[in-house]
Amino acid sequence: MSALIAPELVALDADLGPDKHDVIRALAQRVTDAGRATDLDALVADALAREEISATGLPGGLAIPHCRTSGVDEPVVAFARLSPPVDFGAKDGPADLAFLIGAPAGGDATHLTILTKLARALARPEFGRKLRETESAEEAARTILDAVSDAPAEQKTPAAAPEAAPTQKRSLVAVTACPTGIAHTYMAAEALQAAAARAGVEIAVETQGSAGATPLPAETIAKADAAIFAVDVGVRDRSRFAGKPLVSSGVKRPIDDADAMIAEALAAAENPNAARVESGRGESSESASTASESWGGRTRRILMTGVSYMIPFVAAGGLLIALSFLLGGYDITNVYGAVMVDNTITNLPDAQGLGLEHALFDSGLAVYLGALFFVIGKTAFMLFIPALAGYIAYAIADRPGIAPGFIMGALAANLFGVANADGVSAPATGFLGAIAGGVLAGVIAHWVSGWRVPSWARGLMPVLVIPLVTSILAGLVMIVVLGKPINWLMERLTDGLGALDGSSAVALGAVLGLMMAFDMGGPLNKVAYSFAATGVGAASLAANAPELRIMAAVMLSGMVPPIALALATVVRPQLFTTAEHENGKAGWLLGASFITEGAIPFAAADPMRVIPAIMVGSAVTGGLSELFEVGVRAPHGGIFVLFAVTNVLGYLIALAAGVVVGAATVIALKSVGRAPVPAAATS
Repeated sequence: MSALIAPELVALDADLGPDKHDVIRALAQRVTDAGRATDLDALVADALAREEISATGLPGGLAIPHCRTSGVDEPVVAFARLSPPVDFGAKDGPADLAFLIGAPAGGDATHLTILTKLARALARPEFGRKLRETESAEEAARTILDAVSDAPAEQKTPAAAPEAAPTQKRSLVAVTACPTGIAHTYMAAEALQAAAARAGVEIAVETQGSAGATPLPAETIAKADAAIFAVDVGVRDRSRFAGKPLVSSGVKRPIDDADAMIAEALAAAENPNAARVESGRGESSESASTASESWGGRTRRILMTGVSYMIPFVAAGGLLIALSFLLGGYDITNVYGAVMVDNTITNLPDAQGLGLEHALFDSGLAVYLGALFFVIGKTAFMLFIPALAGYIAYAIADRPGIAPGFIMGALAANLFGVANADGVSAPATGFLGAIAGGVLAGVIAHWVSGWRVPSWARGLMPVLVIPLVTSILAGLVMIVVLGKPINWLMERLTDGLGALDGSSAVALGAVLGLMMAFDMGGPLNKVAYSFAATGVGAASLAANAPELRIMAAVMLSGMVPPIALALATVVRPQLFTTAEHENGKAGWLLGASFITEGAIPFAAADPMRVIPAIMVGSAVTGGLSELFEVGVRAPHGGIFVLFAVTNVLGYLIALAAGVVVGAATVIALKSVGRAPVPAAATS
């Protein structure tokens, strides 16, 4: 394995540009020039993506942009002593010491342990002092390598104080975790340990990072006076800390102010009314209970957790039903039950006898498989609404919320077909009911989890008390209070979608196209996609269902940006850099696969020209898709699910038109008031 850093990866007193994006790209270029990066653009894109999650500037003039990436095969660090300093988002001002840390996407434990040691070294003031005083790149590289060699790989859990000791220190436990688990996780741990030592307090820290985590012993947790959670992701097996006074924050806070967090934890230990870790909370959650999370961010996270777990049900169900129609024809919906019950693989049905004129090759095997695929796909569709509600509740209350959430989702879908003697069904509130029911179940489960109960009853809380009380309360509210109003709203929404035609449908398609292209995988993109995906799951089986047309508009619009930019690099290569040409080559396949994020490198480099251009192209495609009444039953797959498309010709025309318009617009905008990129850069 190559050394983590070498002199050629060091820049002293360097001006690498006015902002952090320039610094990251310059350091990544240095890594590439040293032969340590396999893909410059991947390294830059992944580092910038991590920067968007939270700023990597740290107190004391440090910046640690870092990522796990396919752009490197071995861990690597590039270091720059910046002159002038550059703002990386630290509260105390710009950074003059910047470390670009790249870890291979599939890095093993050795790789990650090395980076863990470096992260811990960064938390020590003498480390930064040496790097500011050094006069040579060789000495700077040696200082960093010495820190990696000498720093402890992991803080061991302190041994319990002997019971006979005359005085016993106060004891705390902590968990630190960040999204990538490379730097902040370990720096936060180091900062908490240093602050605890200054306060004369014992602390045991569990770092839930990429190098793995060694769970704190149960006896260490039991004797702790309070717990600190400094996390930007969910705490694994959170229920181990149930009942402990809790101080929680994002992972950066202890790096900035560890002394205050230690003091707050000690105060919480003395306060009978302090917040506590909820009883019966389950294993790792998609959510992070951080003090800094805004209500808007929390709401979006909760809804997107439910949607992310729901989408596999919709995707599997949609593709299976599309395959069933491919094999057995649309008429399979009339006979699937009889085929499944009456036939077997050795007793195949008669396609002609069943009136299946569109069965593939009039094959009995195709009909039989089509019927089975339809049953499996329909079952998946029946479960997507309960899954949406269940995992919304999970995002709020962790594991105790899952069962009540699923029950609320089943009520929202009227899963068991409750009806009166005249055949009138109970209100089915659909995905709106699932969202309301999931939130209701999560809030109630979270509230019940916080009840203070005797120690003998704690084991009953997650398996009996919480699901029972939550299901009763939330179920009664859903049926008695919310059922009919939400059902009325769903009927109006369904009627409104069914009435869309002409200009109104085209306008909706254009708006969805704008949303898909604006932030390329960001919040607006996800809102549009979630709206379409839930519609596919709730759609009727008719090929012309309006929900299927919305899904087509969204999918096609999301395919346009990468393909349009790829086309632009071919038509006017002199307007694009070498890196953009490489991104353009990948853009063809990414766009065809419905991966809108393939356009991000172009937008990051030139947002004022690229984003408006691809929005125009996607809006054209979305509008044309609705105009041509294109429908698609599969919620993902792009060009590779044409068998699930209604009006394939319209699908291809809408896609081609948006790509051409988007490419032409970006070429026009890049050509106005801007000199062409030098020929050397495009060769």
